[in-house]
Amino acid sequence: MNPQDIAIIGAGPAGLAFARAMQGSGRKITLIERQPRAALADPAFDGREIALTQRSIATLKSLGAWDLFPADDVWPLRAAKVLNGASPMALTFEPEGGAAGELGALVANHHIRKALYQLADGADDVTLLTDVVGASAQRTDTGFRIGLGDDEAIEAKLLVVADSRFSTFRDQLGVGADMNRLGRAMLVCRMTHDADHGHVATEWFDHGQTLAILPLGPGCSSIVVTLAAPEIDKLMAMDEAAFEAEMTRRHKGRLGALKLVSTRHAYPLVTTWSHRFAGPGFALIGDAAVGMHPVTAHGFNLGLLSAVGLARRLRAGRDLAALNVLSAYESEHRRAALPLYTATNAIARLYATETAPAKLARHALLRLGRQAHPVRRLISRALTAA
Repeated sequence: MNPQDIAIIGAGPAGLAFARAMQGSGRKITLIERQPRAALADPAFDGREIALTQRSIATLKSLGAWDLFPADDVWPLRAAKVLNGASPMALTFEPEGGAAGELGALVANHHIRKALYQLADGADDVTLLTDVVGASAQRTDTGFRIGLGDDEAIEAKLLVVADSRFSTFRDQLGVGADMNRLGRAMLVCRMTHDADHGHVATEWFDHGQTLAILPLGPGCSSIVVTLAAPEIDKLMAMDEAAFEAEMTRRHKGRLGALKLVSTRHAYPLVTTWSHRFAGPGFALIGDAAVGMHPVTAHGFNLGLLSAVGLARRLRAGRDLAALNVLSAYESEHRRAALPLYTATNAIARLYATETAPAKLARHALLRLGRQAHPVRRLISRALTAA
């Protein structure tokens, strides 16, 4: 194969978005993925509903992905609400300009993946290699040699790593990462209910569990429950009727009777922070750079920001592997990611702790947010801007 300008490891949303953002730049791009092509072309429902900020919506429109989403499965997100235990207080976040606007929109992860794949597949300047197992990277005088297994390899000037928060290529590059395995897991599924969600997302930090309600169609929401991993295993093993009864009980009747209308999916909670986002001849994007806790729903938005941010820097420079260009990307994305990552982890720790001081701190934080309008406005801006 002819030498490539850019090799991207991982055809998830970040890798695909980056490939799309680099199309038409005059660069030859190879995208390398473990999964078969069929899984990329028509990804299965995986339970994850992505809360897109207004910035991410604008980015997806500019990439051409937005118009490829099914119109009947894109749902407005008009506000977000935070509850703490049995407290009657609620901390509500609305978009700038008041309740007439929208914080963003909810789109299923598999729709986003499919749309971005369609944009990358068949592009003249993008070669997609699938079913690649055991890929490896070795530095050369001009960039990297990427082994594809079976004695095949390609060469590239720039290596872009987008192969998940558990990145093996990050390890091969010698880049360390802080990894926090939280011992908890989340279960996600779609359920119908009697109560009207009003297109308001709710995060309920109840004692011993965290529940999230992400509003979809009328009388239907994505339900997210976070518990210790063994408890999630028990929920996954329940038959449908028992699961519905248990979820109705856990929500304490707030939504009425809950009925399962999708498959259930469980994911372990692990957060990661790479010690470097870039270096000589390489860059990390998406979860390979920062693996966010889902409590603020910013993982996808931050990953998309890294993909288009790197592409913007590369398109403006002449030398793909110039260290000053890659360092500028790293500095920019670190400034964007660190406050969100730090604040999200602090919130997750606070609301996962059941000590008396932690409960008092949660109540005080909720009261402060309700009373301090500047604080609430800053958080609302963060929810819509990332």
